[in-house]
Amino acid sequence: MVITTRNGETFDTERDLTAPERHILQKLFLWESMASSLKEFREKKEAALRNGWNQSGPVKEGRILSLVIEDLEIRITSRLGH
Repeated sequence: MVITTRNGETFDTERDLTAPERHILQKLFLWESMASSLKEFREKKEAALRNGWNQSGPVKEGRILSLVIEDLEIRITSRLGH
């Protein structure tokens, strides 16, 4: 999947993220639409990073994953009208 952030950066998840990061990002895409607050989204993100892929243990948030998550947070803030 190719993701383009609001500031125009483009990332290919197959090439730019590890398999565990892709799995976490899939969860976060779901939570982007369901979170009732930015705080809730961040709590879900921290839990996903802490638990890892299939409870495999912590996943380090790499630079690209961090940039994509920042973009998701901006979209959540916009959706919630803050």
